[in-house]
Amino acid sequence: MVAAGEPMKNKPKQNQLNPNWVQLQQKLKLNSSKSSRTTKEEDTPKSILGKRKERLDDESIDPQIDPLIPVNDDSSLTDAVAIDCEMVGVGQGNKSALGRVTMVNKWGNVLYDEFVRPVERVVDFRTKISGIRPRDLKKAVDFWTAQKKVAELMKGRILVGHALQNDLKALLLSHPKKDIRDTSEYQPFLK
Repeated sequence: MVAAGEPMKNKPKQNQLNPNWVQLQQKLKLNSSKSSRTTKEEDTPKSILGKRKERLDDESIDPQIDPLIPVNDDSSLTDAVAIDCEMVGVGQGNKSALGRVTMVNKWGNVLYDEFVRPVERVVDFRTKISGIRPRDLKKAVDFWTAQKKVAELMKGRILVGHALQNDLKALLLSHPKKDIRDTSEYQPFLK
């Protein structure tokens, strides 16, 4: 409420929008009308900030395959499988034990992904590195079940992974050297 003798404050005009908002609203209107005509430079309002450079969308530059997305939905067991294990600390915390194992086929589809309850008591979950939290291991499969399943899946197949000796050591398994493709030993990556 304004007291007598006090000047009224000027209210900002409601219809003055930032030129970027005006431009966005007009683009949205053009897109929603789905008109067949093409947008011309005259259709976009002149901005007080000047014309901005058009940014290309990532998809329009060069459509590339994302290596983290499976190329199809085939979840069958293939001639090559990849494995990765996450470890937790046991004993004094400096000894590693298996906390999670994941295997995918050559298409990137998950064959096996389980949290594993180690034989020894966990003293360090290494959550910042492994992502494993105490609640993840409450309903985890026991080590011997996971070891048996992984051995079954990798038998007679090419095994792909990074620093596979650590994963195999945690699983207490071995694999023929001729069937191992370890990215930590791949020369082009070592440069």
